[in-house]
Amino acid sequence: MVDAGPLVALMNKSDQWHGWAAPTIRALGETLHTTEAMLAEVCHHLRLHRAAIGGLLAAIETGVLCMHPVFPVRVSRVRELMGKYGRMDLADATLVVLSEQYPRAKLITTDETDFKVYRRRDGSPVPAIMPQA
Repeated sequence: MVDAGPLVALMNKSDQWHGWAAPTIRALGETLHTTEAMLAEVCHHLRLHRAAIGGLLAAIETGVLCMHPVFPVRVSRVRELMGKYGRMDLADATLVVLSEQYPRAKLITTDETDFKVYRRRDGSPVPAIMPQA
């Protein structure tokens, strides 16, 4: 699974995390999985980089990036998570829900502060791949 930070960094060479995200994602060599809410967040961050958005959409078309719908089936769980974690945004909540569906999947993220706090329904953390401090 992939969070917004690494996707933005992958598509924008001037991003502070590009030097970490690009080789990390390449080394995995796997299809990246995310949610539609996360795609909207990435496109918002890349709004001044239209070519990068085009590349992101091409990744979806070619199957490099796989979208997982969360709504409307799991909206109750998203609402529950956002109520529990006051700072949690919609996109992060959808990734926690996706992690609950695929408990062995790891999340590629630069968001250490939040994803070290968030917990799945069973109380376990979301397994994550993050930059080393």
